[in-house]
Amino acid sequence: MHVVILAGGKGVRLRPYTTALPKPLVPIGDQHAILEIVMRQLASAGFTSCTLAIGHLGHIIRAYVGDGSQWGIDVDYTTEESPLGTMGPLLTMTDRLPEHFLVMNGDILTDLDFGDVLGAHIASGAPLTIATYARTVNIDFGVLTTDSGRVVGFAEKPSMDYRVSMGVYGVSRGALARYTPGLPLGFDELVLDLLAADTPPNAYEFDGYWLDIGRPDDYDRANAEFSVRRDLLIKGA
Repeated sequence: MHVVILAGGKGVRLRPYTTALPKPLVPIGDQHAILEIVMRQLASAGFTSCTLAIGHLGHIIRAYVGDGSQWGIDVDYTTEESPLGTMGPLLTMTDRLPEHFLVMNGDILTDLDFGDVLGAHIASGAPLTIATYARTVNIDFGVLTTDSGRVVGFAEKPSMDYRVSMGVYGVSRGALARYTPGLPLGFDELVLDLLAADTPPNAYEFDGYWLDIGRPDDYDRANAEFSVRRDLLIKGA
């Protein structure tokens, strides 16, 4: 069971926390880095090998993670010299990836069963599986529906429900075969191409705990909630 962790971003939205630290290494609960929690979870789920795609401040991640032996996971690295998008880094390493593998962002806090996502992906036969989460978006305005200059509908501050990507994917190498290594490839481009080819991704619906540590508000919430959720997130730690 292999996982690729995307950890090359600059974490611009999370500044000033990421001025000196890469985002996956910012501390949660004053004791654990996000990436440490993720590695513990992956080991618990049965993953034995990991490729870390690093870039900005990548040498700090290398120094912290090392060969992964502290968690029982064999870790190697690939370095992103220029921005390649979410899926672009995978194209540079397809020759050393298994047929099916997990891909995830290195800055999410969740109790998702990563092993079950990969298992469901393999069972589905789809080229890509996207872990999804229910989100409600509140609109702080009166929303009008118009037609030919007339207002034909109105809703006062409505709420809209969506399923959003969690930043965790099951991927099969065949999904990447058409793309050129070294060129950028975004998650959006891959999904749209799969839809156009009538080979749609599989959706893995999850309704547990999930935070994308992308903004200071999210980071503050993660720290505020961690003491309550610690045992759930890192069992036995």
